[in-house]
Amino acid sequence: MGQGILSDLGTEILIPVCAVVGIAFSLVQWVIVSRVKLSPEKPSPTANNKNGFNESLIEEEEGLSDHNVVHKCAEIQSAISEGATSFLFTEYQYVGIFMVAFAVLIFLFLGSVEGFSTKSQACTYDSTKLCKPALATAVFSTVSFVLGAVTSVVSGFLGMKIATYANARTTLEARKGVGKAFITAFRSGAVMGFLLAANGLLVLYITINVFKLYYGDDWEGLFESITGYGLGGSSMALFGRVGGGIYTKAADVGADLVGKVERNIPEDDPRNPAVIADNVGDNVGDIAGMGSDLFGSYAESSCAALVVASISSFGINHDFTAMLYPLLISSMGILVCLLTTLFATDFFEIKAVKDIEPTLKRQLIISTVLMTVGIAIVSWIALPSSFTIFNFGIQKEVKNWQLFLCVGVGLWAGLIIGFVTEYYTSNAYSPVQDVADSCRTGAATNVIFGLALGYKSVIIPIFAIAISIFVSFSFAAMYGIAVAALGMLSTIATGLAIDAYGPISDNAGGIAEMAGMSHRIRERTDALDAAGNTTAAIGKGFAIGSAALVSLALFGAFVSRASISTVDVLTPKVFIGLIVGAMLPYWFSAMTMKSVGSAALKMVEEVRRQFNTIPGLLEGTAKPDYATCVKISTDASIKEMIPPGALVMLTPLIVGIFFGVETLSGVLAGSLVSGVQIAISASNTGGAWDNAKKYIEAGASEHARSLGPKGSDPHKAAVIGDTIGDPLKDTSGPSLNILIKLMAVESLVFAPFFAAHGGILFKIF
Repeated sequence: MGQGILSDLGTEILIPVCAVVGIAFSLVQWVIVSRVKLSPEKPSPTANNKNGFNESLIEEEEGLSDHNVVHKCAEIQSAISEGATSFLFTEYQYVGIFMVAFAVLIFLFLGSVEGFSTKSQACTYDSTKLCKPALATAVFSTVSFVLGAVTSVVSGFLGMKIATYANARTTLEARKGVGKAFITAFRSGAVMGFLLAANGLLVLYITINVFKLYYGDDWEGLFESITGYGLGGSSMALFGRVGGGIYTKAADVGADLVGKVERNIPEDDPRNPAVIADNVGDNVGDIAGMGSDLFGSYAESSCAALVVASISSFGINHDFTAMLYPLLISSMGILVCLLTTLFATDFFEIKAVKDIEPTLKRQLIISTVLMTVGIAIVSWIALPSSFTIFNFGIQKEVKNWQLFLCVGVGLWAGLIIGFVTEYYTSNAYSPVQDVADSCRTGAATNVIFGLALGYKSVIIPIFAIAISIFVSFSFAAMYGIAVAALGMLSTIATGLAIDAYGPISDNAGGIAEMAGMSHRIRERTDALDAAGNTTAAIGKGFAIGSAALVSLALFGAFVSRASISTVDVLTPKVFIGLIVGAMLPYWFSAMTMKSVGSAALKMVEEVRRQFNTIPGLLEGTAKPDYATCVKISTDASIKEMIPPGALVMLTPLIVGIFFGVETLSGVLAGSLVSGVQIAISASNTGGAWDNAKKYIEAGASEHARSLGPKGSDPHKAAVIGDTIGDPLKDTSGPSLNILIKLMAVESLVFAPFFAAHGGILFKIF
């Protein structure tokens, strides 16, 4: 078998160094963003024009020294920041109670597998050796669950803090031209991307090393207990995504329906009482939720790969470097993304609006090409030339170049999903323009075209996922699929930077409107925002594609741990699980959609009440009551996030305990197969409707002008489509990928308990 070129000591130095480099780079970006001042002390920052920017970028020094505008921006920014912080604190209090309760559950369930005995037990894969007791796995799984949960919460919270710090700064930079504003928004996104990728890697690496002090040579037990890390990450992400999604969309739908459709006032107009809640929502839903979600995917794909590797030749021969191959890929990813980011911020200059989308697209291509080289290097230095991988009871011989192809196929499948998503959601291409055109005949045709677009957009991503599953499984069984998921997530820092850029630009546009800045500045922020909508859809595409691969890898690890030899669809036990599992994403979507609907209903009533009862509100002489709208969103999201969360968390427990591991394997397969389809179509439908509306509003082409202007009948039809799409693209769609991952990782963590004590009903009857 042999060893790889990289020594164990080299691995132990390389991984933390890459993580620290990622954190340092994010801090450097943050320092650069913080140079944009939000206090109007300085007379005029025109002296800074020469910092590597062309004069042509400074199209108009519009009101650069206008203290009033700067002061207003600072005020609005602090209102948004306070709203987002107080909401997240409230949410985390509720989620904290759940976290403690669930940690206790993990300990009790896993401890009871061997009746809380502290005696060493025979190892599963080599009965001649003694391994640590089941009680140790219970304790360490609980600890890693809490660590994963805390890291996930911190990732989301830091992301939100950075976004609310950068939004007004992006607005102020937009006065100097679109290039400056773009760079500020993008750098801020990069801060979040690198912090999250590096933190996730560092915490996981430290956890493995600390646990190793106790476990010693028992690597199987060690990596079994590490799976709690992925469970903690994803369970927090679920509440963050659902809670944040309900918050942001209740405010958004309320603000749009009353403000734009009924009262004919522009988006983000300060007279609209729901406008602050809407802007807060962008930060708690799209930023904090997305951060926790992608961290969860990263943690789970790493855990799935480590569990399978621990019972393969890497684990049996105690080859530490090869064992940490998943972490080495992530380390390489940080370095590659660092280089890629410089292309957007330092090597190329954005001079006009038309350069924005190509620049963001280039980020994806550059990071994928560089990462392919990076994976080849890691595979060459870290892996022996041939080794064996556990494959359902037998060891399969694999070569190092085959593992390189597994990671590579995942990486490139991610790029394909990203580009297909862009094609279906960007208003530069015909699908969205067709949806916009259908608004001529009203909202009904717009809805029909939008739904059709969403369903159609599923085809190519599913083929990409299917091919990557086939290739990676053929080469390296379930381990291949786990590292393919890691390949898709290896450029997570760039993916998150592009994704976080969207809500930051959206907020910047809102602040420009509320601060009463000129029409030209609003046009620039709108251009940034339209590109941001597409990049957000691309980010969701990545999250969904990786979730499909991750949950399949976790499913494989679960089947191995629960000692199921085959999953036979023709047995009734499995088939009932399959059909119920396929129904779960619909049940979950129904809950989240209805939650947004009922919260939006309260919001619409409140906004109408304020317009009708506050004299002078529409004329702009009186101030609206923003706080009531923020409270409606907060209360609704906290109350409504519990039932969908409970559905996802309790299903594996109920099925495993009462129906056993075979039925549970059916449920996992069913939810994976149907969840991926709904998630992709929901995200893309919503994204397309949103950009169809923006296409009409921007009026950039002859065709768009024939549908406009704002306030025309086609525009109103587009706003209605956008409003329907809001809960699809920002609540139900993105939460579904967490559903499929979370049920799989939870089943994996509780697998020993289900295998020992599950299936009560089938035992009785």
